[in-house]
Amino acid sequence: MSYSAEQLLEYLKKYPLLLAPMAGVTDYPFRSFMREMNGGILTTELVSAIALVRESDHRTYKIALIDSEQQPTGIQIFGEDPDILAQAALKVEEMGASFVDLNLGCPVTKIVKKGAGSAILKDLPQLSKILKTIKSKIKIPLTIKVRTGWDHQRNALEVSRIAHNEGCLWMTIHGRTRSQGYSGKADWDYIAEVKSKAPLPIIGNGDLVNPQHICHIYKKTNCSALMIGRGALKNPWIFNDTYKLLGREFPNDSYPKNAKEVLEVLFGYLSDFHDERMALLQFKKFAVWFSSGYPESSLFRKSIFQIKEKSLVLNYAFNYFAQLGASKKENMPYESFLMQGHG
Repeated sequence: MSYSAEQLLEYLKKYPLLLAPMAGVTDYPFRSFMREMNGGILTTELVSAIALVRESDHRTYKIALIDSEQQPTGIQIFGEDPDILAQAALKVEEMGASFVDLNLGCPVTKIVKKGAGSAILKDLPQLSKILKTIKSKIKIPLTIKVRTGWDHQRNALEVSRIAHNEGCLWMTIHGRTRSQGYSGKADWDYIAEVKSKAPLPIIGNGDLVNPQHICHIYKKTNCSALMIGRGALKNPWIFNDTYKLLGREFPNDSYPKNAKEVLEVLFGYLSDFHDERMALLQFKKFAVWFSSGYPESSLFRKSIFQIKEKSLVLNYAFNYFAQLGASKKENMPYESFLMQGHG
C-alpha cells in the first residue's frame, strides 16, 4: 500500500511515535520486527545517493529494501550533489517507499567532509537548491532530518522555513548541534521553540529512552510527533508502553508480550533475511542491547559473544531473560556501545 501526503500526516497524527533511522540497526528484519512492536512510521538507515544511482553496491539496495508489510516506510538518502540526490530520490520512489527522507543530520566526519549530512546546514542557499531539485523529480513526499544547527549558531527554524517553501512534508530535529556529536543532552526547549514558529510539522528526536519522559516531552513541546532511536534498543516495548500512558490505541495489539517471545520473533525475522552466521551475530547484538540496565547485563554481554553454536546462543539468551522475572532496568546513562545513529 502506498501512502499519499495526506495519509502520512493522518497516520502521524494517530500514531505520533516513530522509529528513528539508525546506521547498522534499522535494516530490513529489524524494521519488520519493530512494525510488529508498533514502531510507527519507519525509515531505513541512511543510504548513499550516489551508490543508488550508480547501482554499484548490492549492499546499498539490501539496506534500502522494503515491502508492503512495512509500510509506511521511508528511505533515507545522503549526498551533496543536487542532481545525484534527485536521481536517487526517483530510485527511492521506484523502490516503493512511502517517502524520501534527506539526511541533514549525520555528524560523521567522512560524510560531512564531502559536504553531505549536517554540513549542508552551513549553506542554506545550497539546501534550497537541493530540495527544489529533488522535489522536481518525485511524486512521493520529501521529508528532512536535521540537527539544531552546525554549531552554537543554531538555524533549525530557518531550515524549517526553507523546507516548507520547497514543499517538504515534515522536518525531524535531533536536539543537538553537529559540533556536539552525541555529547550533552538534547535541547528540547529549543525544539519546542522551533515547533512554535515552524510552518510545517516538526518531529522531535533525542534522548527519548523512558515512556514517562516521552509523554512529558510530547505534551511539553507540542511536537507533531516524536522519533525514538536508542530507547527501542533497550526496551522493545517502548512504543507500546508510551501509547498506554498517552491513552492511545496500538496499530497492532498482538505484539509479543514477554522477553522470550520478543527474542523468538526477532530471531525469526533475522533468520528469514540473513544467512545463519549473520543472523546469529545480529541476534547477539540485539539481545545485548535489550539486556542493558538489567542485573548482570555486563556478564551477559561478555558471555554471549563467546558462544558459537546457535542452539547454545538461543538457550543462553532465553534463559537469561526468563530468569529476570520482575527485575527492573536501572535508570542509567547509555553505555558507549549504545551511542550510535547518525543525527
